[in-house]
Amino acid sequence: EYFSVLGRGFVAEFRAAAMIPWPCTPHLPALPMPLLLPRLPPSPVRRRPPELLFAADDRPPRFALLVLAGQHAATAMAFITYVLATAQIAGLDRQGTQSMVAMTLLGMALCTALQAWGGRTGSGALLVHMPNPFMITLVAALVAAHGPGGIAVATLVYGAAALAVGPLVTRMRALFPPAVVGTVICMGGLGLVESAVRHSLGVDAQWRINPVSAAIAASTLGCIIALSVWGGRRTRLLGLMAGIAIGVAVAALTGQLEGLDALRSAPVLALPSVAAPVFRIDPAMVVAIALIAVLSQLDTLGSVIILDKMDDADWKRANMQAVGGGIKANGLGDLACGLLGSFPSCVCSANIALAHATHSTARVIGLATAAMLALVAFMPQATLGLTLIPTPVLGAVELYAAGFLIVSGMELIASRAMDSRGIFAVGLSISAGLATMLMPPLVQAAPEGLRFLLGSGFLVAGLLVIALNLLFRLGTAQRAEQRLDMASSTLHADITGFVEGRGGAWGARRAVVQRAALATLEGAEAIAAAGGRSLVAIRGSFDEFNLDIELLHSGPALALTSAAAHGTAAPHASLLDADDAALDAALLNVSGLLLRHLADRVEVADGGAGPAALRLHFEH
Repeated sequence: EYFSVLGRGFVAEFRAAAMIPWPCTPHLPALPMPLLLPRLPPSPVRRRPPELLFAADDRPPRFALLVLAGQHAATAMAFITYVLATAQIAGLDRQGTQSMVAMTLLGMALCTALQAWGGRTGSGALLVHMPNPFMITLVAALVAAHGPGGIAVATLVYGAAALAVGPLVTRMRALFPPAVVGTVICMGGLGLVESAVRHSLGVDAQWRINPVSAAIAASTLGCIIALSVWGGRRTRLLGLMAGIAIGVAVAALTGQLEGLDALRSAPVLALPSVAAPVFRIDPAMVVAIALIAVLSQLDTLGSVIILDKMDDADWKRANMQAVGGGIKANGLGDLACGLLGSFPSCVCSANIALAHATHSTARVIGLATAAMLALVAFMPQATLGLTLIPTPVLGAVELYAAGFLIVSGMELIASRAMDSRGIFAVGLSISAGLATMLMPPLVQAAPEGLRFLLGSGFLVAGLLVIALNLLFRLGTAQRAEQRLDMASSTLHADITGFVEGRGGAWGARRAVVQRAALATLEGAEAIAAAGGRSLVAIRGSFDEFNLDIELLHSGPALALTSAAAHGTAAPHASLLDADDAALDAALLNVSGLLLRHLADRVEVADGGAGPAALRLHFEH
């Protein structure tokens, strides 16, 4: 009954809007996509991961596109509950609430479309927006004081702050290394755990678990996991939608589905009313909203990086141009819809988890999702029906998203070599965030205007890891040198310790540091085997894009044979009867070949009056 009531009118309206014949089945030929969607700006050249079904620039067939976009739209619209909670706190009537919900959907649609479009106005990624949960308290206070029009000034301040931050991000790469971004993403997942468990298990004020809620959540999560892990190419696309459907069905069978009377009485189509904006706000609240907007863009930064990493099998570092575009899309969308009364939006982590579960990151899915969100904004029956999804079902989706974000954050943190600075920055920040989550009374002594900030583990960890990263960068030069003693029994350990120690201090990628250590040891062996030369020192430099190692030695520069020359060397059998000089030359050829295999570029330099150098360059 729930689905039949929800579906009346929706199918016909969507069919008319999308100009698609119905029913859609996988056996129908794919409709040429240019008839539905315009050509998107090109994405950066990336190597496609083998597990992706639809990568960023792919255009899925019609049926797959509708299924994927429908799942993303349904997931994002489920978080309209944040808007409903805000309206309830503010004491807003039904008409004002409906208007706020509709305008928020339009704002989410615009931000999502800008993100998917890319170019100069978005990230060029499948990032779907939802209402920002950190703004609930502030927006509720404004709406309670000034009516529905009070939300406009909050959204405008939020959008302006995001736009101001966007152009600066591309020049702030040092502030956001993978360890910082990974910490923020990990804390975002940890922040979902409490609410996800409460919603899934139906925990009450006395910490009692509701067995029915647990059964609903378990059936939902079990279906999502089963289809994502063991499902085929087609069934993976249906993972989240099937899980929600199973959860709603179990809730209906157990009598936990409520609100059908309100669903029947809601109109199928309606134009939402727009409240006149009210531009009165406390200056302290302006500062608070702007600060939340800036910190929320850390989530945007992390989300863009996750999608970029999912699309690139050779991912190395954050694409700061895409990050800046993602933040700009957030700001532009909120500014455009702020005057209409849209709730401030942010990137939806659950949709990123959905993209991971379905192995699909195509940007056209974002455009189709935006079209669905905009269409539903004028369909009160569909909007209300989605908000009636049982809480345990949403809790199961939150659990999936929490697990995905926690692991993704850990992967980013572990992708770089770390010394004691990185360990302390990440460890202390996560500890502070968890302490805030687990011990809420700690912030009661703080000024009232700061409690909402200090009471959020996500914000506390994000601010602290940025501050500690800046603090620990003091005294860390991007160039280093260490003297070497050729006769020392610890020569190899000294070389390895230098490369790994400086790589950790600089936050270089772990794989590059390991390759550099092997190449440097091979270079030292080549210098020792060449004769008449002695190692003097080792130098290193790093600038996020390049890692360079120099081995300084006495005597003439090495005469490394090229790989092509090595192919014309004497056969291995002839070396058995060769003299020592021929054998040494053959070994030097092997060293040259290994060095060129390990390093991206190998150079030798005659030092003239000073020591000669063997230079190893590694692209980072």
